[in-house]
Amino acid sequence: MDIINKDHLEGPVAKKIEEQTAKLPSDLFLWAAVGSMAASATMKLMGKGNTSLFVGQWATSFLLLGIYNKIVKVAGSDADDDAGNKKF
Repeated sequence: MDIINKDHLEGPVAKKIEEQTAKLPSDLFLWAAVGSMAASATMKLMGKGNTSLFVGQWATSFLLLGIYNKIVKVAGSDADDDAGNKKF
């Protein structure tokens, strides 16, 4: 039984992005988010309110990129290449 619909495969650009993204460790994005929150708090204490808000908003983007990174590692376009090797 063919589980993967060949009509919905990723394009060459998405494959290249996923290939590079999968090389990054997942905790990199978590630390980047924590770092942006710490930098934001520091800037707020220094009285740089607008910059603090700008940098603080990076945390959600870093966490979202971390989720994307994890999904690519688990079920990226290369998962269809390995589908034939998995035992169901």
